[in-house]
Amino acid sequence: MKLETLAKKDSLNSQNAIIAQIRDLINLKNLEPGDKLPSERMLSERFSVSRSNVREAIQKLEFYGLLNSIPQSGTFVANIGVIAMNGMIEDILRLEDPDFKSLVETRILLELKTVRLAALRRTEEDLEKMKNALDAYTEKVLNGEDAVQEDLLFHLAIAKASGNSTMNTFMLIITPEIITNFEKYHVCDKNLAQKGIAEHQAIYEAIKDQTPQLAKQKMKEHFSELYKYCYNV
Repeated sequence: MKLETLAKKDSLNSQNAIIAQIRDLINLKNLEPGDKLPSERMLSERFSVSRSNVREAIQKLEFYGLLNSIPQSGTFVANIGVIAMNGMIEDILRLEDPDFKSLVETRILLELKTVRLAALRRTEEDLEKMKNALDAYTEKVLNGEDAVQEDLLFHLAIAKASGNSTMNTFMLIITPEIITNFEKYHVCDKNLAQKGIAEHQAIYEAIKDQTPQLAKQKMKEHFSELYKYCYNV
């Protein structure tokens, strides 16, 4: 196992340990919805960890709606019953960092939905953002440069154009991890990048013409190599 993988696993284990301690503190103090947690400084001293580690654990619990942090006021228990909260925290502690293949699979499923919605709902401003990302991608590929970020920016512009804030948020969550791992797993090579120019253009034209079924089909064709990677087809 690589050192970076071990470090990531250690970080997750450390974060989970702090989350478990916060849960135990809530139970020990019989904290109820609306009650305030001790400050980050007090928690870091109590748990013998850094304040940044406490902050990351709190942010994770915030993300799942279990805590509410209010600037200048502190962190409060969300409006969730104790039994439900304990059950949700147990589920969070069992979560593992998703592997790259599952991230890519999630991306495929999301984008087949967002591209259809984008074709129905896109605005002129959306089209301009897509075109700018497409032009930036094309320029880098033709110059023989890495264009992974420009590629994903094009797809993020489509997600934004879908008008579905939840799907857009999911794309924003998984995109950084995909960027980090794209080259490591050699999913995309230079030949595919060249091919991607025409495929991106076809997707863009279908969205521009507001033809949702064609947009979905063009996106599916664009993902043919990823389908092979995920499903061995």
